[in-house]
Amino acid sequence: MSRGEADGMEAQLAAVLQPVLGVVHIDGLVRLTGGASRETWSFDAVADDGSRTPLILQRARPGTMMGLSFHVEDRLLAAAAARGVPIAEVVVDAAGCVSLGDGRITRRIDGEALGPKLVRGAEWAPVRAVLPAQMARALAAIHSIPLDGLETTDGHEGLVEEDVVARLRAGIDQVEVVSPAFELAMRWLDDHRPVDPRRCVVHGDFRIGNLLVDPSGLRAVLDWELAQIGDPVSDLAWLCLRAWRFGGPEPVGGIGALDAFLADYEDASGFAVDLEQFRWWMLAGTLRWGLICAVQAHRHLDGHIRSVELASIGRRVAENEHDLLDLLDVAPHPLDEPLPAVDFGRPSAAELVAAVRGHLDDELLSRLSRGDAFGLRVVRHALAIVERELAASVPSPAFDEPSLAARIRGGDALSDAELRQVRAAVAARISVANPDWAAESASVDIAAGSGRDAGA
Repeated sequence: MSRGEADGMEAQLAAVLQPVLGVVHIDGLVRLTGGASRETWSFDAVADDGSRTPLILQRARPGTMMGLSFHVEDRLLAAAAARGVPIAEVVVDAAGCVSLGDGRITRRIDGEALGPKLVRGAEWAPVRAVLPAQMARALAAIHSIPLDGLETTDGHEGLVEEDVVARLRAGIDQVEVVSPAFELAMRWLDDHRPVDPRRCVVHGDFRIGNLLVDPSGLRAVLDWELAQIGDPVSDLAWLCLRAWRFGGPEPVGGIGALDAFLADYEDASGFAVDLEQFRWWMLAGTLRWGLICAVQAHRHLDGHIRSVELASIGRRVAENEHDLLDLLDVAPHPLDEPLPAVDFGRPSAAELVAAVRGHLDDELLSRLSRGDAFGLRVVRHALAIVERELAASVPSPAFDEPSLAARIRGGDALSDAELRQVRAAVAARISVANPDWAAESASVDIAAGSGRDAGA
């Protein structure tokens, strides 16, 4: 952002805040790392007497339409605060932020949200002892929020309720993911739908990384834009997905034991969690995250947002294929058997190289001195050679995964040999995308009979 643009934004912020805080000037305006659909700014509002109010502005990214509007979210946050959910205090709601776009200003709370630090950092060990129980109580409070005034009705925008299986199917078709592992999971989910699930407000993205934590523990639940009406067990299972454990050894966000967490939730909510229902949502959540990875990559591939980060996320689809097969009890690929030639997915290796070259051009080249810029151009030329060679030398897959995916979707049962092919293909993709991922399992020790049958 240029100085002129920053001055204009600071003037807008000061004007928006004046009815609430009086005359202030803005200091320390800086953009923080944000999510896929929103940008986040940190700043202080400074009064004439020098007193400071630390604040956060969140607003929608231009050209994105993901999740709740800020107006609906304002109603939800007010209801959550009334139920004792820890949130950042809203200072200016969406109605007051119109001049800044679709957004909201809240008080800034000191704390940490970075998952790897919270899960593995030595200084956070005391917090890890208390955080799982705090998360259980926060989820129980969220699930107790009355639906009155929050549901979507005729002429009234609000929270929506979706058929999860139908939504996943539509998403897979939209981004054209061809994956036998995804299809096995889709069939299992459709065949084992929960019976008469509870219906309540769910956060939709409750996990380590979307929580603000300080040395006392949980300070605020963040990122409510995916909230909806649904089954509360979906929130519990989402927290336990392997993707949100950040390398930690425990199933609950990498830091907590499942039995104790579910017991704390039951104590706080008054509802016992059905373990088979929990297993169902583990599978649904893993498939959902795999689909999100594919969607993020497509945002880069279709030119909507050019980003090496988004492009690389596309290769994380293989992690979710691996985890789905683990959760479906498909036997792992034997370590002593060779891996087949496969389609490694999108982005292809050539497309990843192109993304890197674009990043070098757009983000780095203009910042370098003449000598360094020349060196970077040499690197770009070498990458272009690699890109063309990769595009010209794609091996033929050892077997027809699209055919297997179509057969599963059509209702066919796979033989044991075909299930081994599915697992081998995923193992090959993981060996390139993230070989360390295969060293651990996505399964959670749930003391209940599964009745699972991946091939049927």
